[in-house]
Amino acid sequence: MSIADALDHVSTQVRKASSKPVMVAITGPGDPLATPEITFEILTLLKEKFPDVSIGLLTFGIGSGRLAGDLAAAGVGYVEMKVAAVRRDILEKLFAWIRPGQKTVKLADGSALLLKEQRQGVSALTFHNVRVSVLTTLYPGYNIDHVAKISSEMVELGAASMALVPYSQEPGAEVELESPDAATVAAAQARVSTHLPVSPPLLYQQGGSAKGDSVPEKSLPAPSRKRPNVAVVSSNGMDVDLHLGHAIRFLIYGPRNDGLACLLATRPAPEPGSGTDRWKQVADTLDDCFILLTASAGDCPRTVLAENGLQVFVTEDNIEGMVDALYGGGKKKK
Repeated sequence: MSIADALDHVSTQVRKASSKPVMVAITGPGDPLATPEITFEILTLLKEKFPDVSIGLLTFGIGSGRLAGDLAAAGVGYVEMKVAAVRRDILEKLFAWIRPGQKTVKLADGSALLLKEQRQGVSALTFHNVRVSVLTTLYPGYNIDHVAKISSEMVELGAASMALVPYSQEPGAEVELESPDAATVAAAQARVSTHLPVSPPLLYQQGGSAKGDSVPEKSLPAPSRKRPNVAVVSSNGMDVDLHLGHAIRFLIYGPRNDGLACLLATRPAPEPGSGTDRWKQVADTLDDCFILLTASAGDCPRTVLAENGLQVFVTEDNIEGMVDALYGGGKKKK
């Protein structure tokens, strides 16, 4: 969704809420603090258009310490921070990778950074009068016995509450793990409650979306005779992993003579620095493509490209699976 689409959706929900208190949840997909320029643009527009609504943010916390004062000034009053552990060895068993910026770092370095950023973030946000609730997913065999330690550290940093979410198997997941039973969850809640109040999550539900009416999903475009191909931004030729603004080339996928979709060509991206004109040049370069896959994109290029008939779709999936799905096949696992 463009920022304009998101604001239209919020307007609809605010009208439905009538006189009830409203919290606007900024939850992703992805981490809102990974692209702070977009998040702060949204915060500014929200407060201009809906000055009375509360604003909450769901994050892993990287960048939250540095941005705490700006977030508070922009109107964020509540943060739900996803803290899976406060020990590196546990984090390294739970995370396959950690990408604090545009590049994935070594897991040992990433886990150390995540712990540091979360601790600084909880403390800084609390200092700026932003209420912080810690959100911990309970993974059997990994961190359930660790929740008391998480809660004891987080309360010292200023966290106001803690929410526990039982792990639930996602469809198509490569790792099979049983969900904790009710007795296990209750025991974990009892351990946490000696340090922090246990509360339900406000911004998160299974699957990662916010509670409340869901955002209407726009259907993906389909290939046409005029636009039969797919453009992809990638650093390695396997995954959609680059910000659109960092692209130096586009991979062009489309059907061969036998109908099988495959890599047809590569095309250089226009040089950066020309503002809106650059995205018009991209539209001309990709005038035979019906969709552009990228890991991230600003609102300006998405708007300009859409006006020129090219939809930008943000994903971090593998190229083969996404291309297969776009041409009518089943989305393959990474």
